[in-house]
Amino acid sequence: MKLENKVCIVTGANRGIGKEICRKFVEEGATVLGFARNLEDLKKVEEELNVLNKGFFRGYKVDVSNSEEVNNAVKDIFNEYKRIDVLVNNAGVAKDMLLLLMKEEDFDFVINVNLKGVFLVTKAVAKVMRKQKEGSIINISSVVGIDGNIGQTNYSASKSGVIGMTKTWAKELTMRGEQIRVNAVAPGFIETDMTKNLDEELKKEALKRILLRRLGNAEEVAKVVLFLACDDSSYITGQVIRIDGGLSL
Repeated sequence: MKLENKVCIVTGANRGIGKEICRKFVEEGATVLGFARNLEDLKKVEEELNVLNKGFFRGYKVDVSNSEEVNNAVKDIFNEYKRIDVLVNNAGVAKDMLLLLMKEEDFDFVINVNLKGVFLVTKAVAKVMRKQKEGSIINISSVVGIDGNIGQTNYSASKSGVIGMTKTWAKELTMRGEQIRVNAVAPGFIETDMTKNLDEELKKEALKRILLRRLGNAEEVAKVVLFLACDDSSYITGQVIRIDGGLSL
């Protein structure tokens, strides 16, 4: 199994892409510690994944934008497992609105979770990886962070910032010869709770621009994340991989 005996943290683990990443990691033998704000949902994921009898999943109630909660959870995980091999920064929210109508609190909320949250969790985990001199960090960005999108000033800014941090950390976390890889994936239109409420006309227009003429699914994203997490990608760092069915062409 590709992640046997690996200790992995996945944020936003309670649903959608995050939950599917956790499933893939558990199937590959990993010990997965999932962060989310909804503990009830995390308990359901525990029940679902731990019957696989392969890896192991445990949920932690953590708001990634709260530094105290993040630091305490990472400290507890390190104290128990003595290492952290993989971090997936997946937690994300959206509060879409046109620029001139966007509320300041909605801008701040999205930035705090999607950007500051990635910073806080990575800073805590990177201290551990630095000591062990190896690890893999995968940040979930978005094609919107590359291309922009109408009505998503806050979301596109946060996801673009994640790409900038990815490239910066790929450089910083190898300065002392460490084998710490930092990469990002940029999903396009993926069938999740975040996209199921899309206006049908908007969805039709999106499908016209996607070469494969369909939305992606969470498993297709999780497979790429698994590749970046395991040794199959041991010479890949500082990269952003689009998972968009040809939306960019």
